[in-house]
Amino acid sequence: MLPLYIALGIVLGATLGIFIGRLLGKGAASSGGTELAEAEAAKIRTAAAAEIAALRQAAEVDGKETALRLKNEAEEELRARRTELGKRDEAMVQRERELERGRRDLERRGGDLEKKERSVEGKLKQAESAVEKAEAAQEEAKQRLEEIAGMSADQARQRLEEEVREQAMADAALEIKKIQDQAEKEAAGRAKTIVATAIQRYASEFVHERTVAVIPLPSDDLKGRLIGREGRNIRALEAATGIDLIIDDTSEAITISCFNPVRREIARLAISALVADGRIHPTRIEELVRKAEKDVDKVCKEAGERAVFDLGLHRVHPDLVKLLGRLKFRQSYAQNVLLHSVEVGYLAGLMAAELGSNVKLARRAGLLHDIGKAVDHEQEGPHGEVGAALARKFGESPKVCQAIAAHHGDQVDHVDPRPSSVLDHLVAAANALSAARPGARREQLASYVKRLEDLEAMCKRHSGVERVFALQAGREVRVMVLNDQIDDAKALLLSKEIAHTIENEASYAGQVRVVVVRETRASDYAR
Repeated sequence: MLPLYIALGIVLGATLGIFIGRLLGKGAASSGGTELAEAEAAKIRTAAAAEIAALRQAAEVDGKETALRLKNEAEEELRARRTELGKRDEAMVQRERELERGRRDLERRGGDLEKKERSVEGKLKQAESAVEKAEAAQEEAKQRLEEIAGMSADQARQRLEEEVREQAMADAALEIKKIQDQAEKEAAGRAKTIVATAIQRYASEFVHERTVAVIPLPSDDLKGRLIGREGRNIRALEAATGIDLIIDDTSEAITISCFNPVRREIARLAISALVADGRIHPTRIEELVRKAEKDVDKVCKEAGERAVFDLGLHRVHPDLVKLLGRLKFRQSYAQNVLLHSVEVGYLAGLMAAELGSNVKLARRAGLLHDIGKAVDHEQEGPHGEVGAALARKFGESPKVCQAIAAHHGDQVDHVDPRPSSVLDHLVAAANALSAARPGARREQLASYVKRLEDLEAMCKRHSGVERVFALQAGREVRVMVLNDQIDDAKALLLSKEIAHTIENEASYAGQVRVVVVRETRASDYAR
């Protein structure tokens, strides 16, 4: 469609042409101006046509620009609408997915609810059936009780209540007695441990087979020389070494009595050197005692260095090494404390390797866990606390100090006495393993074997028992029964009976686990 000003130009040109044509028609009579008028009209028509063409071309250009602009605007609007529609489509697809996922969840939950409802209904039916059976059995038992006893329901109920009360009181008394016995046993064991540790660190006058040393003499004449004039030699010996020298009627021997094993060893070396030298007087005694002290310190250092070297440890303080060596002369029950410490170090390292922990750190803590036993009674406190303080003083890591303090659960001011890390549990477990092996706590092999044999014999007395095995140093009994005589229900009763027999007849620490094993074999032949 052409613009308005172009249409007006065309109309104006046409009107002008018509007017000129009429003028030419009226003046056709005049001969002289016809050609001039036609030429003028032709010029006007030519100008009008040119103007019309220019106007048309301008109109076309403006129309194309307008059309192009409208087209671009339409395309931009279309593109925006398509983008918006695409986003709406994506949102609708996402919404449909969420709705589908929600529908599946609802279906799954519905299925689960249906299963649970069916299960609950089945259990309710079973419960109702069991209640009905129990009520029927109760009613039947009630009727039979009334028929047999000739008592009414109230009388039977009162009688039953009395019996149940008496049985409960008896069971409660037995349980109280069991708890008391167990507490007494644990208290006795704990008291022995505390007393033994305290005695090891305090050089009292108590004489024991582990607190004395006997020195042979070449002749009885040396006894008088060791005593000296008015007893000055024996007083000098006792004052220099801190031991008691016992000179009795024993032929060609004297006895050194001292609970401190290091002092006892120093006195033994000094007296042996005096006897070999023959010169016995206070000055010589002091000289040889100092020499013996140096020799014992050297032995302690070598023993400590050997323990550290065997465990592959490095950068252990020299004073700690010397204290470790002093453990060579100390005993805990039947165990040498240094060998026990080395064993705990090895066990802790092995368990740490199984768990993927630091093996060197576990060995270090295990070796040093009883270092508190190396010092005398001048330092107060449990040996775990004393050992942790010593390790802290000589630059050991806090983890090692914590493991030393917590290996017995002693109350310590600086650290938590309870095992809290893997290292603490490893050291405590390794210490328990080293101390719990047969013979470590001064239990003779013969009595140990006899106790296991008695335990097995108690179990074999019951009918249906085929074989019995005592395991874990008597802490577990494995009972093999005959399949045709003992069924599953009887196996449960048999385990209780055997446990009751062991409780009444055996003497043991802790508890004994009774395991009844019933084997069922099925065989056939393929032909």
